[in-house]
Amino acid sequence: MLACNVGKTDKIIRIIIGIVILALGYFFHTWLGLIGLLPILAAIFGRCFLYYPLKIDTTKKDK
Repeated sequence: MLACNVGKTDKIIRIIIGIVILALGYFFHTWLGLIGLLPILAAIFGRCFLYYPLKIDTTKKDK
């Protein structure tokens, strides 16, 4: 099972960016706005699949 690698601040930023992309797609009447679902889904599930190969983890871990 893949561990969560998206922290709280990262989730908030992703949700805002996703909403902006969705709104732009709606405003310009294009289906490309659906790309905004990707950062929103990554924030909801707490996993960014681009972070795994890059070994990035924005969550705070207890030592």
